[in-house]
Amino acid sequence: MSTMIRDRAFGPWAMHRDLINEFNRYVGAGDNASNDASSGATADWAPAVDIEEYGDRFVLHADVPGMDPASIEVTLEKGVLTLSGSRDKLADSAAVERRRVERASGRFHRRFSLPDTVDAEAVSARGSNGVLEVVIPKRPASQPRRIAVAY
Repeated sequence: MSTMIRDRAFGPWAMHRDLINEFNRYVGAGDNASNDASSGATADWAPAVDIEEYGDRFVLHADVPGMDPASIEVTLEKGVLTLSGSRDKLADSAAVERRRVERASGRFHRRFSLPDTVDAEAVSARGSNGVLEVVIPKRPASQPRRIAVAY
């Protein structure tokens, strides 16, 4: 199958996704629009994110291809994990006759509310191969203990 045919086959879905993303950017996505700045006017795009939960930690993977991990800001404040940064737009060149742009550029901003069980002091982040990995350890669960009554 030629590239042109594949582009046509997936083109309507890409246009649909772009329309939904644009709409969400202007009006906010769903009920959490006031709590999630990633859908607000401050963000031009939002990286795709996978979140996994294990017994002792949460692991978040964000797709940020082409970005220097040092340029991504990861903060944790009052139980809210925030990922933000910016990807530059391609420079215009007079030699380019046509260009199809599918990769988003500009500022991104994603926020995640974390449960009270996380250990905020032990959160770590690293970037490799266009993926930002944030490891969010859980605090050890407090176990009930029997207290002997003295008499």
